Amino acid sequence: MNEQIKQIAERLKGLRESIDLSLPQMAEQCKRPVAEIESYETGEKDIPMSFLFDVAQRFNIDTSTLISGDEPRMSAYFLTRRGRGISVERTKAYKYQALASGYKHPKAEPFEVTVEPNDHPLYLNTHEGEEFNYVLEGRLQLHINGKDLLLNPGDSIYFDSSYPHGMKALDNLPVKFLAIIL
Repeated sequence: MNEQIKQIAERLKGLRESIDLSLPQMAEQCKRPVAEIESYETGEKDIPMSFLFDVAQRFNIDTSTLISGDEPRMSAYFLTRRGRGISVERTKAYKYQALASGYKHPKAEPFEVTVEPNDHPLYLNTHEGEEFNYVLEGRLQLHINGKDLLLNPGDSIYFDSSYPHGMKALDNLPVKFLAIIL
């Protein structure tokens, strides 16, 4: 298990315990099966960023606190220098760099996402809210609601993230894009 995922899993379990929720209560609150929540808390299963964002919104904490363990302190602005955002590598295929991790209670969660090429089946994800993606480099296949779209550098898409969606790097090259979860 990835050490970062293990630490996030421990913080997720710690949050649940600190607000005095049982696993079944947490599952009910998050509208997920108990076994799924348990697999996230033990680090057995990859924890989607969208799930962390949903938990943070639902329990009024900052996503960056779940990711890094640090509390955001800034309320007027937060500057993230190039390559310096809190980085989370959920799997070998996806790397997230949080771009507003020091800002208290952001209304959106911006990330720079790097997707490495791989031969794995496309993982589909859903989460509440909306999402904006802007391709910085590489070519991206975005599968959303049963349709495959090709995005090139400079292309963007805004979508309802409650529809199943997943991304894949094309041309055997990594792709970087800006993702903003609202």
